[in-house]
Amino acid sequence: MSRSTDTDHDNTTQNSLLQQADSTQPALNYAVSLQNAAASVGFDWPDSTGVIAKIKEELDEVAAEIHSDDQARLHDEIGDLLFAVTNLARHLNVDPQQALEQSIHKFYRRFNYIEHQLHKLNKTPESCDLATLDSLWDEAKAHERGSTPTQKSRR
Repeated sequence: MSRSTDTDHDNTTQNSLLQQADSTQPALNYAVSLQNAAASVGFDWPDSTGVIAKIKEELDEVAAEIHSDDQARLHDEIGDLLFAVTNLARHLNVDPQQALEQSIHKFYRRFNYIEHQLHKLNKTPESCDLATLDSLWDEAKAHERGSTPTQKSRR
């Protein structure tokens, strides 16, 4: 999917500050670049508290759209939520692309652990209920930490 910009619209100036951001970056990094450009002229939250409130607002908007039949609106709200979370990462000096990649690898390791444990029992994930999978997920997390599993929440 190609990334579009708003330079075609009548309300966009020819030399937008946002054009300084490299649109060829991965989407999360491009979002940070856009946010940094806007922040450079004072369009930013003073601290992470405002960003967290915005994330909660965006999450509420996603929740409100979940049961609607408007997939385009849901898509838009999910995008707004991701953009807000990216802004929080920027405020906390966390590279969102790296953070997501680390979480992807962590998910992969943990799910692989589940599959490996089930294989030792001659079972498959499909043959197990969610409670069993959750228990193994907690075990995988504990295994990574070198501790005993606790009942928290899945994934």
